[in-house]
Amino acid sequence: VRLVESGGGLVQTGDSLRLYCAASGSTSSIDSMAWFRQAPGKEREFVACIIRSHSTNYAKSVTQGRFTISRDNVKNTVNLQMINLKPEDTAIYYCAASFRGYPAVFEGEYEHWGQGTQVTVSS
Repeated sequence: VRLVESGGGLVQTGDSLRLYCAASGSTSSIDSMAWFRQAPGKEREFVACIIRSHSTNYAKSVTQGRFTISRDNVKNTVNLQMINLKPEDTAIYYCAASFRGYPAVFEGEYEHWGQGTQVTVSS
């Protein structure tokens, strides 16, 4: 399974951004898909995940109701809509995929990872 992220960039505080992740290869084995992020000098952290049935799980302390994850099971894509961005959202955002059929939240539960896309929020 190959995951390719896009949509990152440099934005200002309060702006919105939509991240995209496209999966290819053995996508029929994928169920849970997620976004993680890693800020400079910090460990990678869970942001949100979604399974094929569209059940979701969010890191509420991270997303604070500002992020929405969605997926298209036909196109094998997962998106992350982010609004009201803050400088503390600056990070590399990674897409991850797993065969697990529940909304997995730990890094170790994901077998496949993308290369990441940089999001920078200026103050």
